[in-house]
Amino acid sequence: MSNNAGNTLIALIGGIAIGAGIGILFAPEKGEKTRGKLKDGYKETKKDLKVKYEGLTSEMKQKLSTAKVDLEETYGEILSDMSHKTEDVISFLEIKLAELKEQNARLQK
Repeated sequence: MSNNAGNTLIALIGGIAIGAGIGILFAPEKGEKTRGKLKDGYKETKKDLKVKYEGLTSEMKQKLSTAKVDLEETYGEILSDMSHKTEDVISFLEIKLAELKEQNARLQK
């Protein structure tokens, strides 16, 4: 999404620059009016860019927050799984220890 937004931003800035250049070349108005229009266009573009930046910032914060929650859930699942596996290993070792003790007791008779 950010690559798409970057391309859109570059296209927007390029379009503004081309439009401003053509407007200045073919403007039938006085310089003062043309400068006023350019200033208004600059303000409008600045406002649009600010809105898009804030939107992208908000979207990125949301994605990072979601990623953090997903990571915490995955970490919790791994710990839980490890705990169960540890219990399985301990149970297995206890059984083997009991078998070895039984074999040892038979050998000592």
